[in-house]
Amino acid sequence: MTDRHSGYVVILDRDLHEDDAEQIRQALELTKGVVSVTPVLADLHVHIAQDREGARWRARLLDLVEDMQELPR
Repeated sequence: MTDRHSGYVVILDRDLHEDDAEQIRQALELTKGVVSVTPVLADLHVHIAQDREGARWRARLLDLVEDMQELPR
């Protein structure tokens, strides 16, 4: 038996102004099977999560650079 999907979360590559995002919202509404499209507003919690993830990636990259410097040449 397979799982059933009740919806999807679409993540944009950057925050858009409401006016700029209207065409995207309308296009999603035109997709077969879509009942509603509800915007997720960018707020402090979203920015905190993004900053934390960015910090994790920077730390991982620094670790990788340090590990590469320790390799014999």
